[in-house]
Amino acid sequence: MKAKPYGIICPITHACEVLEPRWTIPILSEMWGGSTRFNDIKRGVGNISPALLTKRLKELEANGLIERIEDPATGQVNYLRTQRAIDLEPALDALASWAQCNIEAREALCDLDVSNLMWQMRGYIDPEQLPRRQIVIQFRFSDPGLDYNTYWALSRPGSPVEICSTIPGFDIDLYIETDKVSLTSIILSRSTIGRELDAGRLFLSGDAAVARTMDRWLHRRTKEDGLEVRQLDLAEATP
Repeated sequence: MKAKPYGIICPITHACEVLEPRWTIPILSEMWGGSTRFNDIKRGVGNISPALLTKRLKELEANGLIERIEDPATGQVNYLRTQRAIDLEPALDALASWAQCNIEAREALCDLDVSNLMWQMRGYIDPEQLPRRQIVIQFRFSDPGLDYNTYWALSRPGSPVEICSTIPGFDIDLYIETDKVSLTSIILSRSTIGRELDAGRLFLSGDAAVARTMDRWLHRRTKEDGLEVRQLDLAEATP
């Protein structure tokens, strides 16, 4: 009789007790992506309440997966992953790979949170591929029931890209009309800018040079990028 894999029941049960509570894995994945402060983790994870995030962080600390570090001079708090959490990276990567092969893409994408998507857009816009001046890109989403349907990406030479829900007094260089499935499909390399334009799910207007070079300044995920998009990985499946 073939032996069972190591830890088929008991260790997996214990792992589930630690990782199963809702938001635990997205929190660890967001921290894997580099977020260490409470507000940054909250923005990256999405629709989690401050009270629940506080609870989950305390649980992760109690389980030895993160360390809470407070600067006594400033009162600033950072949350850092311990080696126990870092050792989970291969398991999270395997989970993302499984999702890519087994979760229906459109169904998963429809559950995506737009504010979370736009927060992560900071890492998907490459300012080096944009004109060397201030560039403002407006994203308007047609999805129903959104708390906010319009966001602005602000790119300035020598500074990281900013995502704003208000952009007073700045001229808009490029207007993008889309929906969350269309934009995320492009980012995840499940569709192309040309295909979405032809299908009428993506509309571009404004600066012609910025519009024409969208395929250069908008980073598209490849398999080699790993778990870089964290939450979005659960949507990675071929439509």
